[in-house]
Amino acid sequence: MPAPLFLSSGDLIADRRYDFARDLEARGDLVAAADLMGQAAELAPGFTSAWFALGELSQQLNQHGAAIRAYRKACETDPADRHGARLRLMRLGAAELAEMPPDYVRTLFDQYAPRFEKALVGDLNYRGPQILRKAVLTIFHGTGRPAFFQRAADLGCGTGLAAREFAGDVGEFIGVDLSPKMIEQARPTGLYARLEVADMVQGLRAEPDNSLDLVLAADAVIYLSDLAPLAQEMARVLRSGGILAFTTETHDGPGVILGAGLRYCHGADHVHAAIAAAGLELASLSAASTREERGEPVPGLVVVARKKG
Repeated sequence: MPAPLFLSSGDLIADRRYDFARDLEARGDLVAAADLMGQAAELAPGFTSAWFALGELSQQLNQHGAAIRAYRKACETDPADRHGARLRLMRLGAAELAEMPPDYVRTLFDQYAPRFEKALVGDLNYRGPQILRKAVLTIFHGTGRPAFFQRAADLGCGTGLAAREFAGDVGEFIGVDLSPKMIEQARPTGLYARLEVADMVQGLRAEPDNSLDLVLAADAVIYLSDLAPLAQEMARVLRSGGILAFTTETHDGPGVILGAGLRYCHGADHVHAAIAAAGLELASLSAASTREERGEPVPGLVVVARKKG
């Protein structure tokens, strides 16, 4: 993952104390780091990065009350929540489950873009696009129909990994991503007829009714809590018989939770409900892990549905 986001306080002494606190943290002296980080935040009360870092340090010290107070200050001082403090509050049970702040997602992936493929594929053994393509092609076996899609959307397209995997199966791709820096990485690939900086739902709203044959989202809906609005837009833009396919992370219980990796995990019941509410027909839903973390596969689902007709 990218280095921690740093937003200067504008106070040289506060910024230096922040830097010294990070050095102490790297050396393993969490108590001294938390003390110094607290001093930085007190010197510059609007210093969002210091409040957020103090929350992280407090969590590591199992001081959850202090962590909650620090994360709340981070939210107050940066309403756009570019650090993702609200997500930490959700994990601590101090805030209700809600959608991710878009500025957090955009900032995260703008930072991540230059080393995205190396980190995801090389370090995490990412294989989402391959799993997604296999699931899509499987539903065509024995039908006598070729698995070719004239026009497709790649949602959360990133650097173009999914479009690269499906390149031989699609005539024209449009790509949508919330991160401008990711779009910059995708543009030189030549895989897309059009690229748009937008969230997934907004990106689909730019498409006419019944205009797409395939909609893909490879490990993108893990940044959405409620899948229903996206499924509705997918159903609207798909032509009769069109296919949607996505991968997500999952958990053993019902509904949706925010996982330890700060990504949403969708229970199979939530997926079923979103697909059914959109009037789509579920073609397949199966367990599939698209990445590893700390050497262990992350539990996930691969989902394929079609528009009836």
